[in-house]
Amino acid sequence: MLARIEPRELLAADGLFEDDELRRTFKAASPAVVPLPRAFFDAATAEHRLVDFFSVASLDAFGSFSRLELTAAAAIVAYVDKTQVGNRPPLDPPARESLGGALAIDAASRANLELSRTLSGERRGSLLHAIDRTVSGAGARLLADRLAAPLADPDAIRERLDAVDFFLAETTLRARLRRDLAGVPDMARALTRVSLDRGGPRDLAAIAGGLRAAAQLAGDLRDAGGAGSEIDRIALGLEAAPADLANRLAEALDDELPLLKRDGGFVRQGFRSDLDEARALRDQSRQVIAALQQTYAETSGIKSLKVKHNGVLGYFIEVAPNYAQAMTSEPLNRLFIHRQTLAGAMRFSTTELSELEGRIASAAERALAVELSVFGELARATVEAGGAIKRAADMLAALDVATALAELAAAEGYVRPRVDSSLTFRVDGGRHPVVEQMLREEGGSFVANGCDVGGEAAGKLWLVTGPNMAGKSTFLRQNALIAVLAQIGSFVPARAAHIGVVDRLFSRVGAADDLARGRSTFMVEMIETAAILNQAGPRSFVILDEIGRGTATYDGLSIAWATIEHLHEANRCRTLFATHYHELTALSERLPRVVNATVKVKEWRGDVVFLHEIVPGSADRSYGIQVAKLAGLPRPVIERARSVLAELEKSGGNNAASMLDDLPLFSLARHPASAAPVEAAPDLAEAELLAALDGLAPDELSPREALEAIYRLKALRAGIGRAHG
Repeated sequence: MLARIEPRELLAADGLFEDDELRRTFKAASPAVVPLPRAFFDAATAEHRLVDFFSVASLDAFGSFSRLELTAAAAIVAYVDKTQVGNRPPLDPPARESLGGALAIDAASRANLELSRTLSGERRGSLLHAIDRTVSGAGARLLADRLAAPLADPDAIRERLDAVDFFLAETTLRARLRRDLAGVPDMARALTRVSLDRGGPRDLAAIAGGLRAAAQLAGDLRDAGGAGSEIDRIALGLEAAPADLANRLAEALDDELPLLKRDGGFVRQGFRSDLDEARALRDQSRQVIAALQQTYAETSGIKSLKVKHNGVLGYFIEVAPNYAQAMTSEPLNRLFIHRQTLAGAMRFSTTELSELEGRIASAAERALAVELSVFGELARATVEAGGAIKRAADMLAALDVATALAELAAAEGYVRPRVDSSLTFRVDGGRHPVVEQMLREEGGSFVANGCDVGGEAAGKLWLVTGPNMAGKSTFLRQNALIAVLAQIGSFVPARAAHIGVVDRLFSRVGAADDLARGRSTFMVEMIETAAILNQAGPRSFVILDEIGRGTATYDGLSIAWATIEHLHEANRCRTLFATHYHELTALSERLPRVVNATVKVKEWRGDVVFLHEIVPGSADRSYGIQVAKLAGLPRPVIERARSVLAELEKSGGNNAASMLDDLPLFSLARHPASAAPVEAAPDLAEAELLAALDGLAPDELSPREALEAIYRLKALRAGIGRAHG
C-alpha cells in the first residue's frame, strides 16, 4: 500500500521510529519520515479530534472505523493543525478503503513493470508516459492514481470502459471536450491555497474559470444523452458546481490580476463604491500635484521648480542651489519651508503640500484595505463551497481521463477488453504498449503475440523458452501491462482480450541487488520469489523470468523445478514462466496445466535472427554464443566458446573436467610446479635462452633488431619445448 501511495511524508510514532528495521522500511517508502510524539497517536482523544476537525456531531455518518483507523486519522489532522497553524485544507472525510477493491501490486512488481517510472527513475519509457494523453494537470494526476491502484471490481471497470467506448465513437464531441479541458485551470490546487490562506487573486480567478467551464462541459454531456453511468456521474458532479459563486467571483475580479493580494488592483471598477472613491483620490493625485507644481513655479518665478516624492521625505519641492537666496528670503520664506540642503539641490515643503500628502496616503491605504476586505469575503465564500468545488474538479479530471483514454485507443489501435469475474486470461495479438511506441519512433514494427493462461478452476502455467534478446521478457511484461490497463478501465493493445479480474499481480523480472540491506542479487531474487509463492492465489497473475539463474546450475534448476510444481499445485494461479533451463519443459508431461511455448528464431550463416513470435513447443538451444557475438565479444573468445560448447555437447557435459587441461590457466592450477620434480639447474637450452635475454638492451635496439631478437628467442623457446616433450 505504501508503494502504491508513495507518500511525500510518512508520520510515525517516535517509539516505532526507534526500531531499526521499521525505520528502514519507512525510509524506503517515503523521502520524508516524520517521527511524532506519542500524544499525536492518543486513541482516547482520536474521535473527538476528528469530530472537531470536520465540524460534525458524530463520525457515524462517515462509516464504522476501528480504534487504530481513528487513531491514524486523528494523528493526520493533528499534524495538519500543527503545520498549517490552524488553517485547514479541504480534506475529504475519512472513508474505509476496501482491501479487495484494488489490484494489489507489491513494490518489487511495480518497479519491475515500470508503471510510472523506469528502473533508472525516468518517466519516459514508463507505462504512464506511453498512455498519458491528458490535457490538464488534474487529469494527469488522476491517471497516475488510477494506474497506481487498478480496480478489482468488474462492474466498476465496465462503467469506465463504457465511458471510453462512448468517447471513442463520438469523435467530434471528444475533440471539443479536450479543447475546452485544455484551458480549464487547476481548481483543486487553487482551492487548497485559498483554504490555507496562501492564495491570491489569480487562485480565485482560476476557481471562477473552472466553475464556468464545469457548467459548459456539463451541458455538452447532457446534450449527448444516454452516455452511460460513468458519464452521468461526471455530468451530475459538474452540474452541482456553484454557479452563483462563479458569477460573484467574475463580477468582483478584474481582467488583469496581480500575483499577490497585497499589491491591490484586482477588484473590478464599479464593484464597490467606497473603493472607487478611494481609488479616484489616489489616482487623481498626480493631476493635483502637477497643478500645484505649476502654481508654485509661477509664485516663485522659478520655472525649474519640481514637486517630487521619496520614501523618506514624502512629497517635497526641489530647486537648484542658485535659487537658495530667493527661496529663503521675504516673501517666499513665508510659503516655502526649508527641509533639506544637498550639494546639487535644495528641498522645501508647504503646509498645503503636507495636508495633500496625508489625504493621498490615506486614500491608497483605504483602497487597499477595501480590496483585502473583498478578497477575504470571496475567499470565505470559496472555502464554504469547497466540497462542491472539489467534486467539480474531480469530475473535470475524470472527464479528461476518459477522453484521453479514448484518444489513446483511437491513435494506437487499442481494443475494448472483456472484463469479468472468471479466471480467464486470453489475449489475441497482444502488444507491449511501451516497446511498440519506441519501435515505431525508430521506424520498426512490433510483432504481436497471443496468450491464454486462464482456466475454469485454476490457471495455466506457460513455460516460455528461447534465447536471450528474443523477446521472452517483453512477452511476459506486455501481458501483465495489458491486465493493468484493462483494470484501470482502458482499452488494451491487442486484437481481442478477455481478462478475468486479477486480484494480485506479481512480477519477478530482471536482476538487482540491495546493498543497503546486505542482499545479493540472488537473495533479492529469492525474496521476491518467496513473496509470490507465499501470497499468490487462483485469481493472481504471475510473471517469472529466469528463476534460479543466480546460483549454481543444479541448485538453480532444482529451485526453478520446485517453484513450478508449487505454482501448479498450491498457488494454482495464471502464470508465465520464462527460463533457459530446457530440462524444465519435461514437466508438461506430468503437470496437466503446464504448457510449453517458445520464441521462434532462425539461424542464417552462423548468426541468429530473432522472429519475436511465441509458438507452442520448446527451445532446444539458448543461442547464447550468437547473442554474445551480437554484443561484440572478441572473435577469439567466440571461436573458443564454440569449440568448448562442441566438446561439451559431444560428451553430454561429462568431459568438462578433462577439458580444463586444454586451458592454460586451469592447467597451471591442476599441475602446480611443486607436483613435478624440480631440477637443480636449468639445462643447456634454458641457459642459452637466459643468456640471450641478458644480452638484450631494449633501449638500444632498432625496430628491425628488436624483431630479429624476438624471432631468435622464440626459436630458443621452441627448442626447450621439444626437449621437455
